[in-house]
Amino acid sequence: MKCVWSAGLLVLLTLGFVADLDAQRVRVGITVITPQKTPDDFHIFITGNDASMGNWNPGAVELRRENDSTWGGSFSFPKGFFLEYKLTRGDWRMQAIYEEGKIPGNNQLRVDGDTTLVVRPRAWSVAEIKPSGKIVGSVDYLKGLKGKGLRYGRDVIVWLPPSYATQKKRRYSVLYMHDGQNVFDPNTSFAGYDWRVDDVADSLIAAGSMEEILVVGIYNSPDRMVEYSDTPEGRAYADFVVHKLKPMIDKRYRTLPEREHTAVMGSSLGGLISFLFAWWYPDVFSRTGCVSSAFSYGANKLFKEFKNGDGFRQPVKIYMDCGGVGSEATLKPGMDRMAGLLKAKGYKEGKDFMRFYDDRAEHNERSWAARVWRPLVFLFGKE
Repeated sequence: MKCVWSAGLLVLLTLGFVADLDAQRVRVGITVITPQKTPDDFHIFITGNDASMGNWNPGAVELRRENDSTWGGSFSFPKGFFLEYKLTRGDWRMQAIYEEGKIPGNNQLRVDGDTTLVVRPRAWSVAEIKPSGKIVGSVDYLKGLKGKGLRYGRDVIVWLPPSYATQKKRRYSVLYMHDGQNVFDPNTSFAGYDWRVDDVADSLIAAGSMEEILVVGIYNSPDRMVEYSDTPEGRAYADFVVHKLKPMIDKRYRTLPEREHTAVMGSSLGGLISFLFAWWYPDVFSRTGCVSSAFSYGANKLFKEFKNGDGFRQPVKIYMDCGGVGSEATLKPGMDRMAGLLKAKGYKEGKDFMRFYDDRAEHNERSWAARVWRPLVFLFGKE
């Protein structure tokens, strides 16, 4: 069976439902045909939402050159796996494009049987495509922070609220966000699109719809999957944020350090770990934003433990959402199940937690940017 695929959805973050899928594995071959002959030093890489494809590392998995214009590779996945992938020249600035002047989304395939994908990129260089915008407001950078139990250092970007430079005695609530390189800056974000939290927060603050806050974006690492779930690495990441990063932020900036003024938010597995942060450390976080959350990741471990536990030890405000297009559609049952568990423990929807569903939304930065105002207003809205 042969299929021709072009660019589909832009899915930045691995959902990683492999553990819940059928153990039977099927083969996926890929053939890449370039529009013209290429020089000997031309290399093509594939990356996607599986370790065999580098877990979104654009230069980790090189395809085999077959002739001057054709490359190939072979992979196996559990039957039923929802595959997302992209082709690159080893760098996100040099990825396959299929329509002139447009950064593409991901190629997608539900793997139901052995198949070969034939992909025909139109061109490769997207370095000339300009980012969609610049950071609104002022930011600081903290580079290469180390944490016990973490293999990789962490860069952090801190967005300062509009009045920070002029109101010297004022203190501010803080929102910690995962996948920090995707939060503010289109130049560092995956494929040139960011959450636009800077633009959206600035507009909401100007309109009087939310309080002024600091936003701390924590860059992810190659260990993202294990750091953003209930694993020893996930516990180490949480410990790093709670016991090293937060004290550093509270010392360097004029924050309101109490739990009542501290929130955490992320998407996909970042949404899962945001929920876990508030569950593990309710004395630190009183608000959590779980955007497009992979609640079912890890064979439904979270549901089992939360159902059998006592819930949050202190009051926590929870935002949850998801879309309905492509891989997003797999997230709604988990969101609804978590809402049911919260209700069973006495949490009131609309007061203690909010749930939002957009059946037209995809699993990408552009969709999250379009609705990030919802968690910002729910978690930090002015009464």
